[in-house]
Amino acid sequence: EQVVGYAAIVGYQKVTEIAQPLDKNTQKEALKIARQTLQQYLTNPNLPKNPNLPKNQSLLCPLGCFVTLRNKDQLRGCIGEFEPDKPLYRVIQEMAIEAAAYDPRFYPVTAKELPEITIEISVLTPKKKIKSWREIELGKHGVVIRRGPNTGTFLPQVATETGWNLEEFLSHLCSDKAGLPSNCYKNPATDIFVFEAQVFEENKFEKL
Repeated sequence: EQVVGYAAIVGYQKVTEIAQPLDKNTQKEALKIARQTLQQYLTNPNLPKNPNLPKNQSLLCPLGCFVTLRNKDQLRGCIGEFEPDKPLYRVIQEMAIEAAAYDPRFYPVTAKELPEITIEISVLTPKKKIKSWREIELGKHGVVIRRGPNTGTFLPQVATETGWNLEEFLSHLCSDKAGLPSNCYKNPATDIFVFEAQVFEENKFEKL
């Protein structure tokens, strides 16, 4: 995925998993950061040079995330980054902009449309390569399929939202997302990675 470049001096430790789920206050702050970023970007397409650091320390950890935008339950953008070398709040800002303006599947979100947009954030654990597709747990694991230059990702919630069984889930991932044969997940030449995500959205909170 494309990312917006940014450099900052901030102290944090490298993490390998979400040691504790983000609490409600941290989730609300993360969603507020995403919305404020979009509001600013659609008026003036630049990230702030000297942003205020978030109140919640979890947002300073270098965790990856996906930002998903919907308008009346219709997908309007979804882009993420795994295992970044920058704090989570910056990843949220950058992926919010990427989802709104640079997801090639959709035309860019406009300032007029923004009030109708609902934001969802999926905070990720690092990817882990698995030996067999049968190790995947639907609803728990997100999956990355990779073979050669082709790659595709499904977040864990895709299985819940679609009602697909495991083989349907993987077939759609191969063909729809990675541009590979629908049974590519059974090919030993295909790399399969799993990850987990903590998912939260604006609809679960009061108006931010």
